[in-house]
Amino acid sequence: MSQKRVLKKGKVPFGQKIAFGIGMLANQMFPAALGIFMVVLIQNLGFPTWMYAILFFLPRILDAFTDPIMGFISDNTKSKWGRRRHYVFIGAIIMGISYILMWQLYKDDGLVYNFTYFFLWSLVFYLGLTIFSVPYVAMGYEMSDDFHERTNIMAVAQWIGQWAWVIAPWFWVIMYDQTWFPTVEAATRTLAIWVGLVFMLCAMVPAIFIKSKSTLKEEYSPLTFKNIGGSLKEILKGFKEAFKIKPFKKLCISTFFIYNAFNTVAGFSFFIIVYYLFNGVTGPDGSWIWPTLFGCVGALVTTFLVIPIVTRMSKKMGKKQAFIVSQSISIIGYVLLWFLFIPGKPFMILLALPFFSFGIGALFTLMMSMTADICDLDELNFGQRREGIFGAIYWWMVKFGFAIAGGLSALIMLFVGFDPELATQPDGAITGLRIFFSVFPILGTLIAIYVMRDYDLTEEKAREIILELDKRATGTTDEIKGEKNTHR
Repeated sequence: MSQKRVLKKGKVPFGQKIAFGIGMLANQMFPAALGIFMVVLIQNLGFPTWMYAILFFLPRILDAFTDPIMGFISDNTKSKWGRRRHYVFIGAIIMGISYILMWQLYKDDGLVYNFTYFFLWSLVFYLGLTIFSVPYVAMGYEMSDDFHERTNIMAVAQWIGQWAWVIAPWFWVIMYDQTWFPTVEAATRTLAIWVGLVFMLCAMVPAIFIKSKSTLKEEYSPLTFKNIGGSLKEILKGFKEAFKIKPFKKLCISTFFIYNAFNTVAGFSFFIIVYYLFNGVTGPDGSWIWPTLFGCVGALVTTFLVIPIVTRMSKKMGKKQAFIVSQSISIIGYVLLWFLFIPGKPFMILLALPFFSFGIGALFTLMMSMTADICDLDELNFGQRREGIFGAIYWWMVKFGFAIAGGLSALIMLFVGFDPELATQPDGAITGLRIFFSVFPILGTLIAIYVMRDYDLTEEKAREIILELDKRATGTTDEIKGEKNTHR
């Protein structure tokens, strides 16, 4: 399979960055709103924790395994629109419509019906997410070959995408305020329609405004049913070759531990705030605003403080060092949250957010930029442009971790004896959740820092790789001495 380079040189127009960022807003809003709405399944529709774990785990596992197949299809597509755009457009439609239908739940239909209905539509939703997100992420990797411009692209995208986490927590306010809707289930059904329609349109923006050159004349593997069915061998080969590249392996492992740990405890942060700070009261006289403020203020800090600082740090000290410093700051935040969850003083938790927010805020800004660098290294080693495969593998680790996090959240709640149906929790249940909330992410972050300590794809080496690839493209194929073996 011979593939010509399709990267754009140097600086990218700001409008193109904005278009990519609007796609990121959709990419993050759907899971952000999903995380808010999932509480309704337990607290209002009566789903037991084992059902919650299945709904959280199985669709995401399916999603994780379809991603590499979509990456192969995207990398080998011949089209006058390029390799990615039409998939982004189609995936956006499937994702938006299925999201709306997934949440049309009525308590009177019964637990078994609602569980089956939600499960089946969630499978369709995650299929649409795969069709959209894998080509979409690959589009970002292709936008520039400049070491720092890649970070700028991802910083703009993450800045816009973070607004999903600013907006989504306010859904709690709407859902639990009966002046808006008579029941939480009715609120969820209506909000899902708005989320599905508005952010389906946002997801289409990159497909419409980020132009790609025709690939009709490229020498890609034909996308016949036979080839796609047999592509598992090519995908497995891609996995093996990807994980031979040590820097990429480090990115995947580090992301898995940080994101998995963060989302595991995020799954019960709502319950800590409600039951520890407000004794289980969720009305206007109790906790209705604080889960919202916790998520919203954290996202605002990430948007206006963390992402600009991390982008500047990356240029000054390099991507690896910026990552290590950022994650170290986040550990301070998790420690502070143990001490700042104070009953009667919920505003104290806001003091930890500037530190806490460096973890996830820095993660994808830097890791997506680093993955784009590694796509160049892959071409140097194996002679192919496989942004789709690399994006799929990286996000496979993210989604696999997210799926495990959902199951772990439920298991931790069972382990500590927490039951959301009870107004008064058993002794030690809330303390157990609080211990896991602080300790679990700290352990995940420390493991990630250790893994990344000797990441060695520096700016200098990345520039050397680009120069060598340019030489190959122009017919002068002097190789960088030792480079290929060093990074594999």
